[in-house]
Amino acid sequence: MSADAPSPANYSPGLEGVVAGETAVSTVEDGLKYRGYSVGELCEKATFDEVAHLLLHGDLPTAKELSAFQARVTTARRIPEPVKQLYPNVPKWAYPLDALRTAVSMVSLFDPDAADNTHEANVRKAERLLGQMPVMVADQYRISKGLQPVMARPELGHSANFLYMLRGTEPTPEEVRALDVSLILYAEHEFNASTFTARVIVSTQSDLHSAIVGAIGALKGPLHGGANEKVMDVVRAAGGPDAAEKWTLDALARKERIMGFGHRVYKAGDVRAGILKGYARAAAITPDLQKWETTADIIERVMGEQKKMYPNLDWPAGRLYHAMDLEIPLYTPMFAMSRIAGWAAHVIEQTDHNRLIRPRSIYTGEPTRSVKPIGERG
Repeated sequence: MSADAPSPANYSPGLEGVVAGETAVSTVEDGLKYRGYSVGELCEKATFDEVAHLLLHGDLPTAKELSAFQARVTTARRIPEPVKQLYPNVPKWAYPLDALRTAVSMVSLFDPDAADNTHEANVRKAERLLGQMPVMVADQYRISKGLQPVMARPELGHSANFLYMLRGTEPTPEEVRALDVSLILYAEHEFNASTFTARVIVSTQSDLHSAIVGAIGALKGPLHGGANEKVMDVVRAAGGPDAAEKWTLDALARKERIMGFGHRVYKAGDVRAGILKGYARAAAITPDLQKWETTADIIERVMGEQKKMYPNLDWPAGRLYHAMDLEIPLYTPMFAMSRIAGWAAHVIEQTDHNRLIRPRSIYTGEPTRSVKPIGERG
């Protein structure tokens, strides 16, 4: 074995615990922070628009900077006509995240900065995608239901505009605030699978749109972004407060995976889940919704007692979005239209300080063999 050959002693399945790079975008050490700001304080004192500016530009905006940033994003809340024509031709059974992935790829063909990998061009592309992706999600959803798309309103912020474009009616302040907090919490999370995918792609000197398409593909998996879509399946399967404890114990005895619990990084609980839980509970305004919240509490208690596993962000997010009467196939696209801020920040950082990401592997195949003539094989 050569001196620089991969060593089994250094192998970590799934890269668990492996430091794969440096970033100034966020850290999960001592609680999640975006560029030094505690995510809890950001949820309390800032809007998603401000947090998106923080991630893309390096700091929270002044009032003047925020106004200019929102104006640029507002201008971007339109998609080229050929992209609009994609949606009527998408099969009604198509998964919305797949439609979003395809639309992001297609819109890159019309971006004037598509091939420009300078810092300034990447920021411009990121701001456009921040405005475009909610339009893509809302338009595809409405067209799949046989409804006409709804134009964004310039006076509405990011979360309010998304709900307005989705429903055609102005949301309540409580809905806007709850969605805004969820988008802040989903916006960034260090070197998660989709973010790392994006960084690997641009480390080859590829472009921002290609990286975001790849990130959306990584997000699709149920072990990453798709988990929030399974939460209500779990809660409903438990059958209600009276049956929840037994159902959870039986599921654990069968060694079933209960989605919404556990995290590769947060072993003692996800701070984001604790923040959003209150919003999920406040949104549960009907007896039926309150029943599912009580059921969720019981599952949460049993999981902690029996497995020392605690909720991740998907657990309250899935319930919050259900209480807001948002359809399940929208949940992961909503994750993506939030995480675009974090993905793009990492793409810009990787491109600005690039080194090709090219790890090694430990070979487990056949030893060295000689090729026999075809007549001697078998």
